[in-house]
Amino acid sequence: MSEKTVRLTMAQALVRYLCNQYTEIDGERVPLFAGVFGIFGHGNVTCLSEALEQVQDQLPTWRGQNEQSMALAAVGFAKAKLRRQIMIAASSVGPGATNMITAAGVAHANRLPVLLISGDTFVNRLPDPVLQQVEHFGSPSTTVNDGFRCVSRFWDRITHPAQILSSLPQAITTMLDPADCGPAFIGLPQDIQEIAYDYPERFFAEKTWVIPRPRPSRSEVAAAVELLRTAKTPLIISGGGVRYSGANAFLADFATRRGIPMTETIAGKGAVVHDHPAYVGAMGIEGTDAAKDLAETADVVIAVGTRMQDFTTGSWTTFASDAQFLNINAARFDASKHRAVPVVGDALECLTEIDAALGDWRCDAAQMNRAQKLYATWNKALDAGQAATNAAVPSYAQVIGVVNRMARPEDTMVTAAGGLPGETAKNWRVKAPNTYDLEFGFSCMGYEIAGGWGHAMAKTSADGTQTGVPIVMVGDGSYMMMNSDIYSTVLSGHKMIVVVCDNGGFGVINRLQTGMGVPGFNNLLKDSRVRNPDNPLHVDFAAHARAMGAEARHCQSLGDLEAAMEWAQGTDRTTVLTIDSDAWTWTPGGADWYVGVPEINQRESIRDARKGQEALRKKQRQGV
Repeated sequence: MSEKTVRLTMAQALVRYLCNQYTEIDGERVPLFAGVFGIFGHGNVTCLSEALEQVQDQLPTWRGQNEQSMALAAVGFAKAKLRRQIMIAASSVGPGATNMITAAGVAHANRLPVLLISGDTFVNRLPDPVLQQVEHFGSPSTTVNDGFRCVSRFWDRITHPAQILSSLPQAITTMLDPADCGPAFIGLPQDIQEIAYDYPERFFAEKTWVIPRPRPSRSEVAAAVELLRTAKTPLIISGGGVRYSGANAFLADFATRRGIPMTETIAGKGAVVHDHPAYVGAMGIEGTDAAKDLAETADVVIAVGTRMQDFTTGSWTTFASDAQFLNINAARFDASKHRAVPVVGDALECLTEIDAALGDWRCDAAQMNRAQKLYATWNKALDAGQAATNAAVPSYAQVIGVVNRMARPEDTMVTAAGGLPGETAKNWRVKAPNTYDLEFGFSCMGYEIAGGWGHAMAKTSADGTQTGVPIVMVGDGSYMMMNSDIYSTVLSGHKMIVVVCDNGGFGVINRLQTGMGVPGFNNLLKDSRVRNPDNPLHVDFAAHARAMGAEARHCQSLGDLEAAMEWAQGTDRTTVLTIDSDAWTWTPGGADWYVGVPEINQRESIRDARKGQEALRKKQRQGV
């Protein structure tokens, strides 16, 4: 069978194929792959970089400073784009590749699409062992890239140039599938990248991908309607899948019309604004007391687009033992959890069909009235916690209150691990939909600044105009782990505002440690093995940021911070603001958490903590 072919190296063919993939966002046809974050080494510089250099005006390559952080930037980009557009992260072999494994874990846990491409060792094995090769004596084909298997939705190693004909379309299909969405990894052995092959011309034809919206089965919709009609005190939990489906407005309207209070998971926060009439705040351990009280008395829990992580469910201690679950999810795995009535399909499609079948059913008004009273009480507590005091060092809540007030509706708050997840989930009042990103699926310290770069890139149009800025809130611990993308944004011209809260170490883990009865140890600087524990050296974060080309100020007070935020909004580059914060004051509220506490111990404080855990576990629902 004869057809037109074009002779290209495998690396050239891969790049050409990626350049010809498109998608639609809000009616506009755009490249599916918006660009490449790359760090070149001997495993990809001679062949892959040669191919990328030829198309740099079509598929821009951005220089990373660290493979993990550039891949985390790709994760942030995917989240900002609501999984509709994808960035590529390309590394060399060995440590360059393994640096990206953590970022792959972030994408996998959060169900976000990222294409990871790493160099690999030689298939022919003639020069073995090569630079950066890890040898497995009984398994010569094993390389460090096999480490991506457990954190990838799609994994392949190209051992013949023809294999990309099937591998690349399958990788894209996986990344765009609402149920299977996650990172795709492709390993490129150095000797295969160089090989020329006669590829069918039609392989490179332009294609516009459409993200599928699977509809639910009629029987599952009928079962959902039957359950909902029995509900007296229902509660909606809105997850990240609601945002990725674009079901925000419909679910909020459904909640209002049907009289069902609506809460959000950490990934779902930002589906609606803070003062939406049906909204009662975030759900779970990092959530509001209003949501917790409603969850404890809910007879039917409608979980939409959420995997029901332990921080949402309070380790499954938040709900009544006889509460029934209606799980609406694109993934059957998630829809079937905890003996739920499953409705498998796209969130918007499922909600639309359930709504149409419900007829005139509406929950008794008492449920929404109770919810609104509880939420009003919560908001008064937030106001009190954010109010300025005479304390020498402000709390997280006070800092967040200032930053939140000074943020514009088009700005996006970005944070991740540490104390800021709980504090922002409770204290940040979302002003516009899809302007809040808390990475807490993998709880990755170091995501904040890197993810902020991805968000800034996603906010930048083709003509270079940036609409809104990411406001990155980061603790001193996370800043020390990964900060080089401050420099990346200065180089690339993507602006963000970074607020560094310095509480003298790993404050929230110190809180958990001491809360479970263990004396403070190796978390706060003063409790670590340091030269001067009474006055340990603190980093001058503002000076450090200025050394990377950013604008920066250290703030002595909340008033200073407010003025600095106003100044930062007007600067022409990434701007870093630093402020000392209290490591001991936390916003109360939310559900409890199941953690391991020593079963036997000589300390009374630990024995007391163990008793508390044993009491909590008696409330735990048993389910899969």
